[in-house]
Amino acid sequence: MECRDVLDRLSPYLDDELDPVASREVARHLESCPTCAAAFARQQQLRETLQQGLEYRRAPDLLRARILRQAHAAVRPEAGSRGFARPWRWVSVAAIVVAVAGGAWLVTSQMLMPQSDALAREAVSSHVRSLMASHLTDVTSTDRHTVKPWFAGKLDFSPPVTDFVAAGYPLVGGRLDALQRHPVAALVYQHRQHVINVFVWPETRDQATVAATQRGYHVVRAAYAGMAYCLVSDLNPVDLAEFARMLTGQPE
Repeated sequence: MECRDVLDRLSPYLDDELDPVASREVARHLESCPTCAAAFARQQQLRETLQQGLEYRRAPDLLRARILRQAHAAVRPEAGSRGFARPWRWVSVAAIVVAVAGGAWLVTSQMLMPQSDALAREAVSSHVRSLMASHLTDVTSTDRHTVKPWFAGKLDFSPPVTDFVAAGYPLVGGRLDALQRHPVAALVYQHRQHVINVFVWPETRDQATVAATQRGYHVVRAAYAGMAYCLVSDLNPVDLAEFARMLTGQPE
C-alpha cells in the first residue's frame, strides 16, 4: 500500500471503519513508514485534544457533506503534478476531516450504544459514507409512488414508503444498502438541514423503540407491523424519536 493510500485511510482506520484486510495493510505500513506513522500520531493527538478541551456542537449533515467534498477536491493532483509531491496537504485534509467528522470521537451526554451493538455501528458508518460520497440516493424523488416501486425486484420485500412533508419531514429518495451483509432499503428524509437515513428490513417480532447515541449521531431502532427500522441522524433525539413513531405507525 502506497503512502498516499495510507494517508487517505488514516481517519477511517482510527475510527475502526476499514474492513479487516485494509486495516491490516494500513497497520503494516505504519510499522515500516515513519512519515505516515507521524501523521497518524498527530491525528491521535488531535482526537485527544478535541475530546478533552472542546465543547461539542455538531454541524448540520448537509454542511458537513459539503465541507468534506471540498476537502477531497482540494487534494486532487493538479495537471502535470506528482501525486505525492506535497504530503503536508494530505495531513491538512486529514485534520479537516477529523474536525468536521469529529462526531466519531465526541459523544454527547445521551446514552451510549453498547459496544456489542454491531448493527448500530454499521448503520452509523453507512450514514456517514452516504454523506461523504454524495450518494444519498439511487432514486431521488419526493413522490412515494416513485420511490416505492423502484425497490421492486431489487429486494425480496417491499419497504413501506411514506412522505411526511406536512409534518416537516419530506421524503428525499431511497437507495439500496446493506447491514450485517443483508440487503436493506435505505429511505432518506430531511428535517430542516438534517438528513435522516432510515434503514428498513423485515422483522417478524415487534420491538420497543430504543434511542441511543453512537459516535455523536443519534440512533433510533424499532420494529413494528412486520418491519424493523433503524434511523440515523444528527437531528436531536427527541425529534428523531417522534419521527420514528410517525414512521412506524405506532400509537402514541
